[in-house]
Amino acid sequence: VQLQASGGGLVQTGGSLRLSCAASGRTFSSYAMGWFRQAPGKEREFVAAISWSGLNTYYADSVKGRFTISRDNAKNTVYLQMNSLKPEDTAVYYCAAAKSGVARTALSWYDNWGQGTQVTVSS
Repeated sequence: VQLQASGGGLVQTGGSLRLSCAASGRTFSSYAMGWFRQAPGKEREFVAAISWSGLNTYYADSVKGRFTISRDNAKNTVYLQMNSLKPEDTAVYYCAAAKSGVARTALSWYDNWGQGTQVTVSS
């Protein structure tokens, strides 16, 4: 599967961004999707995940209540709505497709990765 992430940019503290990830090459509705991020000098970390149906979602504690993951299987796209952004949210954000329709938080559960999109939150 090929994944193309977009929607990143520069935003002030408290602002919002919506990331999109378009998928192709595999039946999108059959697998879970996740968003991860990697800040400079840090390891890649889990942000949010959604099951194949969209009924189950998971979030890192650091983004709960501020970020929302969703998907549109008809458009082969997963989204990450990010509100109340903080400088510590600054990172490259990656979307990833899981090995099955079940969502997990572990990086190893995902076997296809997009190219990443930069999110910068200024203070």
